[in-house]
Amino acid sequence: MNTNYETITLAGGCFWCLEAVFDEMKGVLSVDSGYANGHVANPTYQAVCTGMTGHAEVAQIKFDPSIISFRDILNVFFAIHDPTTLNRQGADVGSQYRSGIYYHTAEQKEVAEKLISELNAQNIWNSPIVTEVEALKDFYIAEDYHQEYFVRNQNQPYCQAVVAPKVAKFRKHYLELLKKQPA
Repeated sequence: MNTNYETITLAGGCFWCLEAVFDEMKGVLSVDSGYANGHVANPTYQAVCTGMTGHAEVAQIKFDPSIISFRDILNVFFAIHDPTTLNRQGADVGSQYRSGIYYHTAEQKEVAEKLISELNAQNIWNSPIVTEVEALKDFYIAEDYHQEYFVRNQNQPYCQAVVAPKVAKFRKHYLELLKKQPA
């Protein structure tokens, strides 16, 4: 595996959606679904779903900054979820579905805060961005059945209704950022 990579941990609702989109982005080396920034050690999916562990569902993304910039990753992140709703994405409600950027470096924090300020100034949404920008405190990888969930469960109703439209939006609006498809 490439050793010249950065890692960022993002929360934008259901981790299946984030993983499915970022898996298709050029320069992304790996995406792991998991839980971050809570107060309970080794949480389970069932515990996180209660909202009582403090964790957000996240995608931890390893990427090659010589191929894809952190800012491009954030631009896609803001395009595929609603960063103006506190603790909810669509029908998914609770603090585990909050919007968050859990940075790994001071530079990531600076880029994220600057981009949020720019996006708010552009009034793209009717409400201000509520995405939290915090240092990554903890990350626990989710259970195996959550990894590559969309790829393995494309016909599942939630995947068809929620995940697939986000993947399609990414493909349509960010064609230049797609990984090259095999010939």
